[in-house]
Amino acid sequence: MDGIFGWLGADGAHQDLIRQIAGGDADAAGLRRYHSAELGLAAQSRFGKADIAVEDGHAVALMGRPRFVDADLARVARETGPAAAVAQGWRSHGAGLPARMQGNFAFAVLEPQAKKACLVLDRMGAERLGYAHRGDQLVFGSSVQHVAAHPAVGRNIEPQAIYDYLYFHNIPAPRSLYRGVHKLLPGQIVTLENGRLATRFYWHADYTPHDAGFDVQRDAFRRVLDAAVRDADGPATAAFLSGGTDSSTVVGALTAARGGPVDTFSIGFDAEGFDEMAYARCAAARYDSRRHEYYLKPADIVTAIPLIAREYDEPFGNDSAVPTYFCARAAREAGFGRMLAGDGGDEIFGGNARYAKQKLFENYFRVPAPLRHGLIEPLATLPGVSDHFPLSKLKSYVRQANMGLPLRMESYNFLHRTPLDQIFAADFVAAVDPSAADAALTEVYARTASDHYINRMMHLDLKFTLADNDLRKVGTMTEAAGVEVAYPLLDDRLVALANHLPVDWKVRGQALRWFFKEALRDLLPEEIINKRKHGFGLPFGVWSTQHAPLAELVHDSLSDFKRRGWVQPGYLDHMLAMQRGPHASYYGVMIWVVMMLERWLQANAH
Repeated sequence: MDGIFGWLGADGAHQDLIRQIAGGDADAAGLRRYHSAELGLAAQSRFGKADIAVEDGHAVALMGRPRFVDADLARVARETGPAAAVAQGWRSHGAGLPARMQGNFAFAVLEPQAKKACLVLDRMGAERLGYAHRGDQLVFGSSVQHVAAHPAVGRNIEPQAIYDYLYFHNIPAPRSLYRGVHKLLPGQIVTLENGRLATRFYWHADYTPHDAGFDVQRDAFRRVLDAAVRDADGPATAAFLSGGTDSSTVVGALTAARGGPVDTFSIGFDAEGFDEMAYARCAAARYDSRRHEYYLKPADIVTAIPLIAREYDEPFGNDSAVPTYFCARAAREAGFGRMLAGDGGDEIFGGNARYAKQKLFENYFRVPAPLRHGLIEPLATLPGVSDHFPLSKLKSYVRQANMGLPLRMESYNFLHRTPLDQIFAADFVAAVDPSAADAALTEVYARTASDHYINRMMHLDLKFTLADNDLRKVGTMTEAAGVEVAYPLLDDRLVALANHLPVDWKVRGQALRWFFKEALRDLLPEEIINKRKHGFGLPFGVWSTQHAPLAELVHDSLSDFKRRGWVQPGYLDHMLAMQRGPHASYYGVMIWVVMMLERWLQANAH
């Protein structure tokens, strides 16, 4: 195991449970454990970032690398260990402790005599923590698989989680795959007292704009960026380099901090429209990096699928996990144990294309209401005319504009494009609440500490795009490759600075991340500043029609999935037929998602 695990409450399975979680070896290397009649704790990390402490009636399990803002706690962390610092901090500050910590961390504090407990997750959700409360038992763990393994909990699949997975391509917190097992949200604290659980946020993203000129903000940004990269650096550290703005920024700042070249790792694809190696080489040339390149092959996907199914604690459907793994594996084979990733820049500085696109729809509501309702909308719905170009474009625009945010961004979701009774079996539809997925998006969007839709979309992405998706993708795959990852652009100091920027410094007109790019013009190559955003996509849809072993794996997986009775067999057949046409990439997304769900269920004996 990599992570923490434990429980509060009497149970007789202490040794057996810890041995099960540790992979059958209760004396595994690096495993720290403690148990009594009232609680159990286990912590293990191949990277040395898991710790426990038991003192003065408090038991602490910690995962991550927190920075303690409090000088006394920082000293305790250096001298005794970070878990001991958490224990002392809890005694001194109680629930105010997380505000005195930064960085990536998840921890549990148990007070067996008082039957009290507290669970905390870092602000960005870089670590993970799940829990279940059953009777007098509180069970927690980095992996929801481990939580469900406790005899008081059980591995009972929640149908709503399956629906959420097919909607989001992962299972967003707070839900988990298992009934009664929940996941902490970023910046959340869960407390148990007098037998009752309570949840609240100890941190909220503050989007109040700071009134300072460009030069002042640029200088502050560069100082914080340099500090974040220096703090993330360490022995045997390399960097991902996709050729995008974020990874190039991290490599440039790391090169400047070291005063010399760094090792970079890039993935290429021999498929039209997917390969961005030219941009990675452009950045590597600018910084004189020692570049390492690997071109992914269809056979690599076949190799990666069982590994992905085994490594994630829940079904996970982001196909970029494949190139992430092979990139990290190449670094590990080259002798590197740590990598810096560029994740987060889009979500805090305004770099996602949908931010600019949604501006076009939001501008519709600047048109006077009488003109919208009296002329534009009737024109867009003229019978027999509005379905033909150019009025068809107007009709689509008006329809999407009136959907409103954040649900407008899901208008192309597979589960919105086809009636649910044509996708799912009737019994499955009756067992779930399809509106719950949209409600989850609306809740996060609405509780943003800003009324501006750009900030609200970015706040939404901090949770659904980063914490639930990209950080899970990168963190799990680097770990599987034997590499620890750090995210300098998600340094708490950098996030706070970015959040306080004026909205039009993030998205100016249709220009994405305006401030970020202007502030880094001396660091980034012009070609990368001006390039169109691409991402780290996988040509699965195309390759699965060309590479026989991959096509066979797809066919077998979907055939097996049909027997589960959740999705209409005809819908799966329709997707496969459409994938063989001109829309291979589009339908390949959902085929991958369903295939990985089936492979995960089989790998985890469901």
